[in-house]
Amino acid sequence: MTADPSDERLDNMAWHALSGPQADLATWSDDRRAVRYRRGVSPICAVEDTDGQAWAALADLAGQRGVAALFRRDLGPSPPEWAELFREEVIQYVAESLPPPPPDLDLVELGPADAEEMLALAVLTEPGPFSIETHRTGRYFGLRRNGALVAMAGERMRIGGWGEVSAVCVHPTAQRQGLGAALTLAAAKAITDRGDRALLHVRERNDAAHELYRKLGFAARTTITVGIFRRSKD
Repeated sequence: MTADPSDERLDNMAWHALSGPQADLATWSDDRRAVRYRRGVSPICAVEDTDGQAWAALADLAGQRGVAALFRRDLGPSPPEWAELFREEVIQYVAESLPPPPPDLDLVELGPADAEEMLALAVLTEPGPFSIETHRTGRYFGLRRNGALVAMAGERMRIGGWGEVSAVCVHPTAQRQGLGAALTLAAAKAITDRGDRALLHVRERNDAAHELYRKLGFAARTTITVGIFRRSKD
């Protein structure tokens, strides 16, 4: 499938990931109007539309006073029975021409045996939602120093033609050494090697990250809204 930046599936990537290549990680509402990553993998939920039926389906998924995290371009206000806990804009970048990762870094591929260390690094550096089984969403790469994991990045959401670079983390003791760029390029290379195109998301006010990714060869595509909501009424 051609990776065209005008692809409207990128506006609601989680929906197309969970109803497509990542269906094995999905938990659906009874009416299949809402879906989420399995608990332990990611808190991200998705709906095809944001009408009343979709919010009712999210309630089915979330359970009593449960939380739903949505990640899409057009995210309007929540219904009265939902409280908005958090909302921010992120910029979606798509890869254009990326250099290869530095050849002199001894990167390792991470997996289930590394899950606790990956989670600890994510908790410390706060790259966005990350859980104990997030490593199941795609290939993750890391760098160890003296046996300790000090940097990582991998793939979160995936649809036909596209893969999202995510969880770019660098331990505070290893920052300003180019490791974030190197791990980003390693994760992007794994995506392009299978014939897909890489993209990523950056918080709107993270100026340093925006500058870095533009220098690497990513171009801004659109603005995506991240919202976290809790059922406030039954």
